[in-house]
Amino acid sequence: MKTNLHELFSFGQSPWLDYISRKIIDNGHLQKMIDKGIVGVTSNPTIFEKAVSAGNDYESMLENLTQKGKSKEEIYDTITIRDVQDACDLFMPVYRKTNCKDGYVSLEINPQLAYDTNKSAEEAERLVQIVDRPNLMIKVPATEEGYPVIETLLSQGINVNVTLIFSLDQYRKSADAYLSGIEKAFLKRKDLSKINSVASVFVSRVDSLIDSLLEKEINKSDNEREKSELKSLMGKSAIANSQLIYRQNKKIFSLPRFQEMTKNNANKQRVLWASTSTKNPNYSDVKYVKELIAPETVNTMTEDTIEAFIDHGKVEIAITDNVVAAEQVISNLKERKIFIDEICQHLLEDGVKKFIDSFQSLLEAIEKKKESF
Repeated sequence: MKTNLHELFSFGQSPWLDYISRKIIDNGHLQKMIDKGIVGVTSNPTIFEKAVSAGNDYESMLENLTQKGKSKEEIYDTITIRDVQDACDLFMPVYRKTNCKDGYVSLEINPQLAYDTNKSAEEAERLVQIVDRPNLMIKVPATEEGYPVIETLLSQGINVNVTLIFSLDQYRKSADAYLSGIEKAFLKRKDLSKINSVASVFVSRVDSLIDSLLEKEINKSDNEREKSELKSLMGKSAIANSQLIYRQNKKIFSLPRFQEMTKNNANKQRVLWASTSTKNPNYSDVKYVKELIAPETVNTMTEDTIEAFIDHGKVEIAITDNVVAAEQVISNLKERKIFIDEICQHLLEDGVKKFIDSFQSLLEAIEKKKESF
């Protein structure tokens, strides 16, 4: 069936699904999403934790693995790898049709290794060997310890989804790691046309945190003009931050350093808009889709957001080269002692912690189910 997701893809933005589970693979729902125009899927520890804890989708598999004497870590490995392999197979026609541009399934490295460069690289290489699918993308967090991992994996021809990017500085370092990685891959005579990467910029969380700070200032103020000015900044920071990152993306990949690599069939690292479901009920339910439409980007959405966009979203360019308004938003926040870099650093640390907590909760949920068999 044709939807406006197909129109979005034709425009130049790839719609991906921000969810994976055994249930939607087995009952054909994931294939239906592909038919609607979804061209990729991402996963993370929180998604797997919810899928395992909330239902019975994995019961028979968990019981079978428990009877075989598998540890909770081994069980986690088995169920996630199987889901990712099966999803990769479903997306393989998309991968081939788009000449390796889309059709990817992202699998995150154990988040407990986020601050360990060597172990992260080793774990990524292990997962790539086991999954054994060309359309696998390994998710690596944009931490200081993660950038060398990104470079190493790309140099080996491994696709990378750089995750948990919040700040412009993180984005620059992620792009530099990508460029260094493909340069090394070229020296190793890897086929650069088959190496792809996305830089996942988390969007709505920026608004959620900054809006909460603005609300506090509004509630403290007795000045109506000041209140009005503060209210005018609500819901603006995330898009402004994203616009500045997108401008940087266009700048970096128009420089000679990358243009030289295109002669060897190198792909541009695309910006992926992540965390694009609307958290504030006062905002449009497709706010972080319609306001971030731009060529050569990806938007990974929850199913609710996808259905909302199919129902009433419009495909029209939203991000342009004019970032004056975006820069003004960041400047206005700074005047009120709200510093975007500090906010983004906090969100990064919190994001890593949440993934670690979800991973631990997932292992605990598996252990609890093991005990019930």
